[in-house]
Amino acid sequence: MRTVNAYAAPSATEPLIKTTIERRDVGTHDVLIDIAYAGICHSDIHTVRGEWGEIAYPLVVGHEIVGRVTEVGDGVSKHAVGDLVGVGCMVNSCKECEQCLADQEQYCLKGNVGTYGAKDPADGTVTQGGYSQAVVVNEDFVLRVPESLDVEKVAPLLCAGITTYSPLHHWKAGPGTRVAVVGMGGLGHMAVKIAHAMGAEVTVLSQTLSKKEDGLRLGADHYYATSDPETFETLASSFDLIINTVSASIDMGAHLNLLAVDGTFVNVGAPSEPLPVPAFALIPKRISWAGSAIGGIRETQEMLDFCAEHGIVPETELISADQINEAYERVLKSDVRYRFVIDAATLA
Repeated sequence: MRTVNAYAAPSATEPLIKTTIERRDVGTHDVLIDIAYAGICHSDIHTVRGEWGEIAYPLVVGHEIVGRVTEVGDGVSKHAVGDLVGVGCMVNSCKECEQCLADQEQYCLKGNVGTYGAKDPADGTVTQGGYSQAVVVNEDFVLRVPESLDVEKVAPLLCAGITTYSPLHHWKAGPGTRVAVVGMGGLGHMAVKIAHAMGAEVTVLSQTLSKKEDGLRLGADHYYATSDPETFETLASSFDLIINTVSASIDMGAHLNLLAVDGTFVNVGAPSEPLPVPAFALIPKRISWAGSAIGGIRETQEMLDFCAEHGIVPETELISADQINEAYERVLKSDVRYRFVIDAATLA
């Protein structure tokens, strides 16, 4: 066992505090990672505040992790000491169900093991996340991070990157495809960058035009305000694929009407309230409404390699560990362009 510094949530209502946690010894197929950077995801905030169900406190969150391998188990073949690696939203799965065997561990039929707040099959403890100095992870759930990527910015690719890459890849965004991205935040700006790199025609649908300059700079071809009723008239039946990144209620009927025949509307944002869908927004044009989680390990590696090939990294703001609580408040106010990344060296 080794003791490392971390920031943990002591309860659903208190600020995160600096503390120490124990990391298990490196097993035969484990990798010890000295964490360099950890991204802040809105999911972290939902979790520590108890908005997605009960959790065991204190809890260290963070599932966007980048660092260097400092030790490997005797049976490890995929990684070596010194490698630049990443860890995303899961650290294990059953590895034997049909989904795991198809490299779709995110849909493990027995439930994958989350990077934080889950039962670790290695020792039965609760998994603790990336707001810490180091982590021990099974080698099969450690990603190779291309050295060409900016290590200070790459961490959010492990959640925001794969969350948007996966549906774009699955629904075959590419040349000749018209893609709309709802929301221009942490997820939305990555969807714009990736869809553009795939060769799709990209349109941003945001409440206002306040981020239009950013959207066009990051790869959008068009930018419209959904607060303007004319937007929905102008763009009726315009898109093959819509990626909805916002975690709030929207007018589903109006947005579904923007799809062409056989178009697909995909939710990656997770609003807490139900989204009412009128049947006749789907039926006349054979429209599909879908959801999408993160990707499996193979697809996440594919995403990292794709981003390296195209020079894609998130737009980030680097903070020290003692700014985490302030960053949470800024996320809730949408006062970040577009993701916070914690410098783990400040945990020392």
